[in-house]
Amino acid sequence: MIADQILYEDNHLLAINKLPGQITQGDKTGDPSLADLVKAFLKERDNKPGNVYCGVIHRLDRPVSGVVLLAKTGKALSRMVEKVRTREFEKHYWAVVKNAPQAQAAILENWLIKVEERNKSFCVSSGRPGAKLARLEYHEVGVSDGGYHLLDINLHTGRHHQIRCQLANIGCPIKGDLKYGAERSNPDGSITLHARQVSFVHPVRNEPITIVAPNPTIEQMFHISNQLR
Repeated sequence: MIADQILYEDNHLLAINKLPGQITQGDKTGDPSLADLVKAFLKERDNKPGNVYCGVIHRLDRPVSGVVLLAKTGKALSRMVEKVRTREFEKHYWAVVKNAPQAQAAILENWLIKVEERNKSFCVSSGRPGAKLARLEYHEVGVSDGGYHLLDINLHTGRHHQIRCQLANIGCPIKGDLKYGAERSNPDGSITLHARQVSFVHPVRNEPITIVAPNPTIEQMFHISNQLR
């Protein structure tokens, strides 16, 4: 399975098209993480006798699909984590929503606070203790035959459940996302949020890299042409 999910690989980095339901890193469920699966795959494929290094550069929520970038060396991990911290790591998502946003394109800025016991974030006033500023930019790129709307999102910050919370706040909960106000779940328990693309400068070769993760379900739903892939 992992071999079919690889989007990009070199000696320093490996990008995976994560499936909904897979966890990026180990959690309290004890389910195998994407990082563990990649380590096992590389150990077998490359016939490595010792431990395999696999560092997680960024994460996706369990019900979310799309590109996850992993580091194959400690040097690559530290350099890429710094790029994420300084926002030299551009992330675009596709979100499918039932309700049309009021504006076809906009920048959303909200203060978010995470409630640990509910594993959920909320939009609050700027003076709330613990609140963090969340910023994203979206534009609508299509409407499906069933009346769903496809939003392309450029994520400027990386807060907990940021896209899910901010879209719900403008009356556009993501398809299947019961936690943030969707009317019904998706059959497979996923939400229709997909990490479509990441762009960055390679941490070793200093070359610009763009990695795109296909999503046949969304592409078919909105009749996406090759030009948008």
